[in-house]
Amino acid sequence: MNTPDLILDNGKITTLLRSQPTVAAIAIKDGKIIDMGSSHEITSLAGPKTQIIDLKGKRVIPGLNDSHTHLIRGGLYYNMELRWEGVPSVADALRLLQEQAQRTPSPQWVRVVGGWSEFQFAERRMPTLEEINAAAPDTPVFILHLYGRALLNKAALRVLGFDHNTPNPPGGEIVHDKQGNPTGLLVAKPSALILYSTLAKAPKLAIDDQINSTRHFMRELNRLGITSVIDAGGGGQNYPDDYQVIESLHQADQMTVRVAYNLFAQKAGEELEDYQRWTEMVMPGDGDANLRFNGGGENLTWSAADFENFLEPRPDLAASMEQQLEPIVELLAEKEWPFRIHATYNESISRFLDVFERVNGKSPFKTRFIIDHAETVDEHNIERVKALGGGFAIQHRMAFQGEYFVERFGKAAAQATPPVAKMLEMGLPVGAGTDATRVASYNPWVCLYWLSEGKTLGGLELTPERNRLDRETALRLWTQGSAWFSGEADRKGTLAQGQYADLSVLSDDYFAVAGDDIQHIESVLTVMGGKVVYAAKDFAKLDPGAPPPSPEWSPVGKYGGHWRKSEGKNASAAKVSCGCSCSCGLHGHQHQSAWLAGLPISDKDKTAFWGALGCNCFAF
Repeated sequence: MNTPDLILDNGKITTLLRSQPTVAAIAIKDGKIIDMGSSHEITSLAGPKTQIIDLKGKRVIPGLNDSHTHLIRGGLYYNMELRWEGVPSVADALRLLQEQAQRTPSPQWVRVVGGWSEFQFAERRMPTLEEINAAAPDTPVFILHLYGRALLNKAALRVLGFDHNTPNPPGGEIVHDKQGNPTGLLVAKPSALILYSTLAKAPKLAIDDQINSTRHFMRELNRLGITSVIDAGGGGQNYPDDYQVIESLHQADQMTVRVAYNLFAQKAGEELEDYQRWTEMVMPGDGDANLRFNGGGENLTWSAADFENFLEPRPDLAASMEQQLEPIVELLAEKEWPFRIHATYNESISRFLDVFERVNGKSPFKTRFIIDHAETVDEHNIERVKALGGGFAIQHRMAFQGEYFVERFGKAAAQATPPVAKMLEMGLPVGAGTDATRVASYNPWVCLYWLSEGKTLGGLELTPERNRLDRETALRLWTQGSAWFSGEADRKGTLAQGQYADLSVLSDDYFAVAGDDIQHIESVLTVMGGKVVYAAKDFAKLDPGAPPPSPEWSPVGKYGGHWRKSEGKNASAAKVSCGCSCSCGLHGHQHQSAWLAGLPISDKDKTAFWGALGCNCFAF
């Protein structure tokens, strides 16, 4: 008898099926969906051991699937990182930094590594080096700002040994003051190598802590409704050595996010050797539903990397790029490996496609390939990708860098960056994701907000209505669309009979909330393979829990991940007002939020601090 293990009842369940778009109940057995329909139809299938969960009328969606992220690498560091996702002000960010610096033991650093934009802050600016040094005078601090720069405090400069004699590395700048001393600002010109190579000098976690860290990172993704990702590898993420943690979690049956992973060429000049070695070790599809190998990329060769630092002019790729890329693509085509390539600018994509077309002319592609990012791709190149059977993985990087893009390329250029609506109109596979964790946030709801509302985190409208996606289409990119990129469209992406029972019960109705509130949605019940992997609020008693974050000083134990508006963490910033209005443009709660930073400064310094902002109100 096909008696369900689990029934979810009394919900507004979005299946994403054209024939049956919304149902009230769904039945699950052995990790897959076996039926769906009305409450009466589905609950009548229950047996004496069937668990029935009352959804209390909440909206349910298929589990979200990030088509381009870096979970495996990100998980190794998550417990070490102070995340500024969603933090509403510079003052709040500095308060968190100060608290964490006091908790972090030597020789560890405080790291803020991506996920934020200064335009999310009430003050509409970055923290200054002076403020960072005041908040953390003794503990090394590294703050990554997009792909463009990093801020280091004086303690970090001392540990690194940076002084007036330290030369600039290739493609980067160590900014010095008038006396020739490093200020703490590192600038990518244009490559982010200076940023990542500096971060790599910080201590790592012990292996047991890395395992714990990865579990907590997956739990954080579950909290946001994510049940699957496609991992794009990453610099410093060597195979197989740096995959031991995710393999151990897989073997221990502790995966709460399904991972399909790609292999990323590591050392410039040795990329072909990487892929020659790896194609003898692993084949696409190896693994199972929870951890499986997916293909090559996103870095196929370092000479093809067109870094998306919109603070700097578009980089020109080396003349030797094609010569280095072509034998790698030939190898992957011969081995029938799917592959993906990091490509920001249309000029780069044109050159990549020249290579792909030559290889395809000799040995037609038998599997999928993916253009990642594609912010400025034009219609002609979209046609070329379609002709080769490829697709586009797009991310919400413009939500974090849109203001800089507009400043450099103009507002008109930003109206279809990337041209997602055109890609869909032309019939190409498109999957959505985040490119987390080192620059953009891992939060899928920021991406869904950007896709449907066309705005940055700072509220700048980039995309006119004609180029935005309706909410259902945007959701499809995060479900059905992403499933194509791992070759799993027949197993995930909708809530249909025979597909994986991966789903999320939402805190707020995605289809009904105001547009600006989309970015604040969370999951209150996340199910992967028919098992509850995360539960909160009305469903908290169903939560399987997680071990305490380790090490004990981890920011995760104190703050969790993303700033949680639903839990009132920003109540102090949002609910008080000094009632003033000053020339600095900060009003009420923004002044009070900055005051609550609690930095140990004198009255004289307070006056100087506010005066620097052009503020003449010191009423608190």
